[in-house]
Amino acid sequence: MSETIENVVIVGSGPSGWTAGLYSGRANLSPLLFAGQPHWPELLPGGQLMTTTEVENYPGFENGILGPDLMEIMRKQAERYGCRVIGEDIVEVDFNQRPAVLKDGAGNEHRAWTVIIATGARPKRLGIPGETEFFGGKGVSSCAVCDGAFYKEKVCCITGGGDSAMEEALYLTHHASKVYVIHRREELRASKIMQQRAFENSKIEFVWNSIPIEVVGENSVNGVRVRHVQTNEEKVIPISGFFLAIGHIPNTGFVHDKVALHGSGYIRVDEHQHCLNPKNPAEVIEGVYAAGDCHDHSWRQAVTAAGFGCMAALSAERYLAVIDDQVKRASINQNAAKA
Repeated sequence: MSETIENVVIVGSGPSGWTAGLYSGRANLSPLLFAGQPHWPELLPGGQLMTTTEVENYPGFENGILGPDLMEIMRKQAERYGCRVIGEDIVEVDFNQRPAVLKDGAGNEHRAWTVIIATGARPKRLGIPGETEFFGGKGVSSCAVCDGAFYKEKVCCITGGGDSAMEEALYLTHHASKVYVIHRREELRASKIMQQRAFENSKIEFVWNSIPIEVVGENSVNGVRVRHVQTNEEKVIPISGFFLAIGHIPNTGFVHDKVALHGSGYIRVDEHQHCLNPKNPAEVIEGVYAAGDCHDHSWRQAVTAAGFGCMAALSAERYLAVIDDQVKRASINQNAAKA
């Protein structure tokens, strides 16, 4: 175990993690951020924006910015102000000890007075036949920006009905000759502006009231079998690329019994981003905070994640000031008693 006790350890490297690193760094707390190892295709250092195309709704970028570019800028800004970065996962934590103990994927243990969990979420998978077999270069993907260029003038499909599904479909139209959007209902969950863009794009065709039940092919994808949810009629749609956009799972497995979680796996926090005690959710875990999509199951935006990272970092800074005052008072009392 390292003899150094860190002021702030940040676990995760998306908008919330880098923002927490920026604020903690500017407070001269020398934060240590664990950016994680790449676990393709679901988990990438930098989070979900690493698989996002044009980000139009992050303030400060009049003409938009690519997701990976935004994450690189955020990282450089955090590092400029003293945020140190280790490219490892945190795989085990002990919040019962003070300072907290964290173990990384390389087997090293670290101690910290405060911990900010900013591990985000990952795309869901369908679990249908062919999905895993053809994943990663054979026709199944959860990242249009990563793989869309491989489908120039080919036919693809997206499954899902939210903003991310519409964004993926629209991006694919820059490369594919046609994009099917398969959705189990007759209306979309996506925002009105994203729906409008998708409906107005001549390359996009909607397959309503249908669910994918199998990805078919030999060496690579050549079709998707869908079932109509009302008639149970099945048909195979010829495609070359199958893209998933059906929601997310919070990356909270490593703290599943260390902090209180909602039934869906999102971390439960109070108004100051304190993680709650799993044995008594009415109590906070002092010095441990969550930020971003690992706890936010309502908004899930880059700008809200950054805001939560700011809140967690400021809360950690205030907590460190409190315990520093306590140490100083204890030292004064000890010296007074000796005198």
